[in-house]
Amino acid sequence: LMIRRPPRSTQSRSSAASDVYKRQLIILVALAFSGVISAQNNIEFEEYELDNGLHVILHEDKTTPIVAVTMMYHVGSKNEKTDQTGFAHFFEHLTFEGSENIERGEFDDYVNSAGGQLNANTSQDRTFYFELLPSNQLELGLWLESERMLHAKIKKIGVDTQREVVKEEKRQRYSQPYATFAENIFSRLYVEHPYNWTPIGSMEHLNAAELNAFMSFYNKFYLPNNATLSIAGDLDIPKTKELIKAYFGDIPKGKEVVQPTIREPELGGEKTAIIYDDIQLPAVMMGYRMPPQTSDDAYALQMVSSVLSGGPSSRMYKRLVDIDQTALQVGAFPFSLEQGGAFITFSLANAGKTIRDMKPAIEEEIGKLQDELITEREFQKIQNQMESSFIQSNSKMAGIAESLANYHTYYGDANYINTEIERYRSVTREDIKRVAKKYLVKENRVVLSYLPKAQDPDNKTEN
Repeated sequence: LMIRRPPRSTQSRSSAASDVYKRQLIILVALAFSGVISAQNNIEFEEYELDNGLHVILHEDKTTPIVAVTMMYHVGSKNEKTDQTGFAHFFEHLTFEGSENIERGEFDDYVNSAGGQLNANTSQDRTFYFELLPSNQLELGLWLESERMLHAKIKKIGVDTQREVVKEEKRQRYSQPYATFAENIFSRLYVEHPYNWTPIGSMEHLNAAELNAFMSFYNKFYLPNNATLSIAGDLDIPKTKELIKAYFGDIPKGKEVVQPTIREPELGGEKTAIIYDDIQLPAVMMGYRMPPQTSDDAYALQMVSSVLSGGPSSRMYKRLVDIDQTALQVGAFPFSLEQGGAFITFSLANAGKTIRDMKPAIEEEIGKLQDELITEREFQKIQNQMESSFIQSNSKMAGIAESLANYHTYYGDANYINTEIERYRSVTREDIKRVAKKYLVKENRVVLSYLPKAQDPDNKTEN
């Protein structure tokens, strides 16, 4: 295959611009991340596919000289084998180690020297990479992502280095109070489905894996026909298409990636666990199994969460924090995923209060949603919250690019970036009552009681 590089000027580590010019570019990048770009009511875009299956989405906006180059691979922790958990997240780190044409450590250097920023994240369902660059550095972003897709360097030194990085990330993450709640909820809500584990995975699996296992994972999932290239910002669409063809057109198509189709049996009754943690205040977390994020019921549950904890006037906040004063913090949110997820409520005890002081009140507030329609005033408030949140999600170039890729990947329709709000508007008060009664029930939940380690009668901990 022909190895195409961007012009030498974009590869140089030393910026050809003056210090003042470079500072201006960095400021522009910072502004783009901070949401200064005005939210748009309608996002226009073009999309098409290369012969190798790479899906491309382009959104042109010349408001500022910024471009977001993003690549989404439809692979997350749910695509892992049961003895190779953590691989998807590990590859998020490993692919920054360099490629056949990028030396170790240079990936970041190229972007930083151009006055840009880059990052990545992994979920249960996908892995997402982005570079936010001055628009005259678009070609640099395309080159970097094409190198990641075709020529990632999977060698022992990189694997060993990133193993330690991931171990440290896990140590830091789990050293935070209550940080194991997602792992403890999902491992009990899902038994057969790979949502049983979280993206950080098992360090034992990463340690035991041989180099060929990592190479096999890369060759299976990092394919043009399993990816969406989404670009938003100050770009010339015809020229961008030419560059995309030059950098990605010759990358071979791989075998079709088949997403898991495991059907999880009914939970079969409430599951409970006591977790002794390095904390001072008790907390209770309740996780209810929920339907896929694209379902109508998932939208109704999103609105249920706003009724329960959408600000100081929400029901859980008023009841537990203001009136009963049993809780210091409360919340409810849907952890929505491609094939399911968890609707989670949490309550952190006020000083001197216990889980027994909080849990009945939470159940009472959920019970009211199941038995009575919310008021018209509450309904209008949460409708306004949904609309505001939807509009703000389109206020950043990187956010627009990611949303377009998300909608294509999960919904098969990138234009949901303009129409998804209608799904929220179609939810009725009756729907809110119905989904609360259907999903937020005792036999469909996991209850975690977090207590200080000092209260552990056996002086044992569960993490």
